[in-house]
Amino acid sequence: MNNFINKINSIHSIIFFLFTASFSILIYKYKLLQLSSLVCFFLILTIGVSHGAYDNIKGKSLLKSYNINHIYIFYLSYILFGTIVILSWIVAPTISLLIFLIIASFHFGKEDSQFLIKKSSIINSILFFSKGFLIVAAPLYFNFVETINIFKLLLVENENFYEYLDWIETKNVLIIIIGISLLANILLIIQNFRIINIVLLLDFTSIIILNYFLSPLVAFTLYFCFLHSIRHIVSIANELNNENFYHGIKEFIKKALPLSIVTAILFIFSLIIAYNYYEINDAILKIIFIGLASLTFPHILLEYLLEKNEKQ
Repeated sequence: MNNFINKINSIHSIIFFLFTASFSILIYKYKLLQLSSLVCFFLILTIGVSHGAYDNIKGKSLLKSYNINHIYIFYLSYILFGTIVILSWIVAPTISLLIFLIIASFHFGKEDSQFLIKKSSIINSILFFSKGFLIVAAPLYFNFVETINIFKLLLVENENFYEYLDWIETKNVLIIIIGISLLANILLIIQNFRIINIVLLLDFTSIIILNYFLSPLVAFTLYFCFLHSIRHIVSIANELNNENFYHGIKEFIKKALPLSIVTAILFIFSLIIAYNYYEINDAILKIIFIGLASLTFPHILLEYLLEKNEKQ
């Protein structure tokens, strides 16, 4: 079954590459309108957020390992952690953004590679981070001003932070970081080399294409929803039913739907409140990225605790 899942993920990478290349070139060549921020918001609320909506089931499994039978403890902990993230962002936005970018980079690099690279080691952790940091470096390299404007919308007003980013941009450090990310992909590929591993280079190329042709928000949305989230969903579906993938997908949808709906309602409610103070596009950007941060931190912590518990 692992070979079957690897095949699905490989086909997915090929389809995603063809989609990103076609979509991006059409927009660039024919000057078509890019996806609106509202469409990006909708995609993230449906496809994007859903891949973490299975966390309550994983939470039950984690609690059982600690002999805790009250699921409300998981929900309270998850909500509390997410709330702390939002409050921390309000109090110390620059530090919160930096921590979020670092942790998210590792998370993206690891989960986008884990269907091929299962070995845990310090070296692989460094490679996962270097690979995933492309999600941060690419929009800064290809759309520096627009990405900086997004950071400013996220309450980051530290002038020293922006002076440092300007130095990085003028000294061509970003292209070096992208090169390191490419090298990390190559090193991951040659571990227990198989032809199938080359799809990691396809993913790398897709992300470069997205950020070259599209705005940072659209590029991130397409990556997050149609590469990262779908790959995670495929993994969960296989865990749920490793004999019938189709039934695994159906079971995932059934289990993830309730939490997805609750999360979507909270995001929409937050957007309505933010719209009273900001323009719609600005409000959407704030809700998407700060909201994702509040979900990403507890999601990653849960994954870490589950992985740690499995090794014991």
